[in-house]
Amino acid sequence: MWRRAPGAEDGRVTEIITGLFMSPLEVLALLGAVALVAARWLPAAARPRATVAAGAVLLLSAIVLGVAGIRWQMLPVLAGAALALPFALAPLLRRRPGRPAWRARWWLALPGSVACAGLIATGPVAAWAFPVPVFPTPSGDFAVGTRVVQWTDPARPETFTPDPDDRRTVVVQLWYPAQKSPAGTQRAQYLGRTEQEARTVSDALAGGVGLPGFLVDGVPRARSQAVFDAPVDGGGGRFPVVLFSPGSGGVRTQNTAWAEELASHGYVVAALDHPYDSAAVVLADGRTITTETSSSGDRDKDDELAAGWTAIRAADLGFVLTRLESLDRGEAADPLTGRLDTGRVAVTGHSMGGAAALQAARQDRRFRAVVDLDGYPHGPTSPALDRPALALTQAVTAGTDPRYVPRLTEALNSTTATSYRLTVPGAAHLTFMDGPLYLPPVPSIVGSLGRTGSPRIVAAATLAFLDAVLRDKPGDPAGNLSAYGDLSVHQPDGSR
Repeated sequence: MWRRAPGAEDGRVTEIITGLFMSPLEVLALLGAVALVAARWLPAAARPRATVAAGAVLLLSAIVLGVAGIRWQMLPVLAGAALALPFALAPLLRRRPGRPAWRARWWLALPGSVACAGLIATGPVAAWAFPVPVFPTPSGDFAVGTRVVQWTDPARPETFTPDPDDRRTVVVQLWYPAQKSPAGTQRAQYLGRTEQEARTVSDALAGGVGLPGFLVDGVPRARSQAVFDAPVDGGGGRFPVVLFSPGSGGVRTQNTAWAEELASHGYVVAALDHPYDSAAVVLADGRTITTETSSSGDRDKDDELAAGWTAIRAADLGFVLTRLESLDRGEAADPLTGRLDTGRVAVTGHSMGGAAALQAARQDRRFRAVVDLDGYPHGPTSPALDRPALALTQAVTAGTDPRYVPRLTEALNSTTATSYRLTVPGAAHLTFMDGPLYLPPVPSIVGSLGRTGSPRIVAAATLAFLDAVLRDKPGDPAGNLSAYGDLSVHQPDGSR
């Protein structure tokens, strides 16, 4: 089965085979390499033609890949073919008229063929483990547009720098219901506005977890399903708003699949980069700000630091909502003016972003609901949260911080509105962002829900909750949520 992968519009060969995550050109090179090794074992009459044909296919595809850009996953394929090539061509070059072609004894050739085949097989395995991510097509009725804005809060000094005149600046990406774009329209670059920005962010994310950047070099090549600066849907209605804060060291685009799914169902999603906390933030003037937050190794000290960083994030979320309100009022010309329902706003986040979302809702009554995607609640648990909350979590294991569940339960029990904790079977911490789309499908890393199953399930549970609390959709939220995992309901009186 063929699917079009992100990146088709930038001139690269981008058709992929579903499940293998290789382009047709890469598959052609792979088949040429395999055929070159296998030619040694064909009948004598077929061997010369098969060798020449395999060599020609391999050479031509390697040349085109070299021009288009060879992914590191193809290097073992080409190396295995290069090792096999002299042995495949030697019988042809040494052949004499009237005499049988020379070739090595089978017991000498077999180990070499096996070694070359093993090296070649490493390529598709690596391509499967570290693919160019393919974003799922959103299931809602709306096409999705996206754009990036940058706002500075004149009332707040930047606490991460010593400059007293430096003011807090945030970069925000918006996903919104859009008009359908013509077929073939270029899709939005993933991780950044340009491929260069995407590579900067990708390298910073990889470095933050100790991975060599080349392992995930397919990520900045990806394109999502949204269209940059697509016209807003022309229906004329107002859209509820969802603000999103990423995890510690995360970036605004880390939940793109989730955001696109929400936008396709009629929400506007505003995801934040938090400078000096996010892995890398590229500002409009070209400067790149990298993270300055790191663990001290001391639990009590780290708790104190995390509470402070969470407070900064919560303030960022409140500031962005203020700017969105101004945008909706038309204080500056904008396509979304008059289209944002800022009376129906949810605040959400992953990991530390989930903690920031809980804090923002406590401090700012404009937020009507909270979604915490597997985030430990940092900071104070007072005042009581008087907004409905949904906490999506992975299953608790022996490796889970023993303080996590009690702390989360305390936060949910202190609400004065009905709240929910949904434990998603098969989920891991990175299930709740885009990681399953491009990281090795190891259950302990990304869960066992599948590459596209993970974002779909997380988005579906989020929508079930938001539709109930922001759109007053009929039905029991608990009944809808329970379809996605193990649900516990926290009533205002502290009962469960």
